[in-house]
Amino acid sequence: MLQYNSQLKKLVLPEYGRNVQQMVDYCLSIPDRQERTRCAYTIIDIMGNLFPHLRDIDDFKHKLWDHLAIMSDFKLDIDYPYPVVKRENLVTKPERIPYRHFPIHYRHYGKITEDMLQKARLMSPGEERDALAYMLANFMKRSYIAWNKDNVEDEKIWQDVYEYTHGAIRMDAPLMRAKELKEDPAPQQQSRKKKKKNK
Repeated sequence: MLQYNSQLKKLVLPEYGRNVQQMVDYCLSIPDRQERTRCAYTIIDIMGNLFPHLRDIDDFKHKLWDHLAIMSDFKLDIDYPYPVVKRENLVTKPERIPYRHFPIHYRHYGKITEDMLQKARLMSPGEERDALAYMLANFMKRSYIAWNKDNVEDEKIWQDVYEYTHGAIRMDAPLMRAKELKEDPAPQQQSRKKKKKNK
């Protein structure tokens, strides 16, 4: 009688397929420990062949042995070449990373832009500060367009620079035109009609 996969035993790691799971089940049934270990090494080689693009990744073999232990429900009694993962460690959550939260006035500009504007504010007035301010304003215009997908007037950027720098930097010259980050329409390919050669 034909059996569907939905009627069979649920796979612990489906990415390896049912054949590999059956090999692991067979390995569990081998009574001799040395023969069982040899069988496990063969299964690891087969599992590695399923993902050849991952062979250069560090600890790839170690991960395969962890997966073998998981697929055997941690019942495979062999000499593991690596310390494998424990059952109780499968459900433990990693420790929470304490991210630092910085208040950002305008999120579309980002925190780094704010910091750069504060550095520009503390600079002494002159050509260097003006050049930095116009570069930052041009970047702000690009960021604004990327965020809103609409055009923005230069006056809005100047106003935001004035606000960020608490009035220290006032801009009145025109900005360099920032390239809009909208996708250009794909060029349409013209259909070329093949000319029939007269024989």
